[in-house]
Amino acid sequence: MSKLLLFYLLVQLTGSPLGALALLLAVWWLTDRMTVGVLPDPLRTVARWRRRLQLARALEVNPHDRRARLELADLLLAGRRPARAAAVLRPNVEAGDEDAHTAFLMGAALGRSGQADPAERALAVARAADPDFRAGEIDLELGRQRLGRGDAAGAREALERLLVERPGSVEGRLWLARALDRLGDRDGARRRREEGWREYVSLPRFHRKHERPFAWRLQPWRPTAVALGVVLVLAAVAAVAG
Repeated sequence: MSKLLLFYLLVQLTGSPLGALALLLAVWWLTDRMTVGVLPDPLRTVARWRRRLQLARALEVNPHDRRARLELADLLLAGRRPARAAAVLRPNVEAGDEDAHTAFLMGAALGRSGQADPAERALAVARAADPDFRAGEIDLELGRQRLGRGDAAGAREALERLLVERPGSVEGRLWLARALDRLGDRDGARRRREEGWREYVSLPRFHRKHERPFAWRLQPWRPTAVALGVVLVLAAVAAVAG
């Protein structure tokens, strides 16, 4: 209902349904860019797509190029194609690559494509190769995967380890709060959310970009407030221009 009301107000403001739709899309995109950052960045998306094509062509010429396979799998995983990433990376694993980066990517790809047990084994290999891999990234991945498949206790274990290694992680506190909610620890979840927001606002501005989507989820009313502010500003500009 609120979206329909907003659309109606924008039609009245612009005098055109198509203009109102374009303005509404612009509001959603601007709000996302300033808050949760869920929508893709078009320029980055195009750059990654071009690089994936280059790597795929390179592998057609030389399928034994392990470095190209590793990079392509990384890009596919970032592009939310975990099953394809696992398939691309598998020849490296079968050839004996057990370094932390390869094992981590395979574990992340398998877990995100629904293969829990092989993912846990691959991430264990990554931990054995480098216990401090990316300052707790293995535990963060384990926490997300376990939470996603309903293992709240396992997620809590991994995420509590993460916060020892990476005490300033806003993302880690978000997922830990959700795990605690599922375990019935409402007070603990609330404390983790409060800690997460305090950590976020204390970060230098240039460090906030990665943590911003998770910080806004800790206080989900804030994106709505920002969206309303954007609408009011656009309405004021349109009224002056009219």
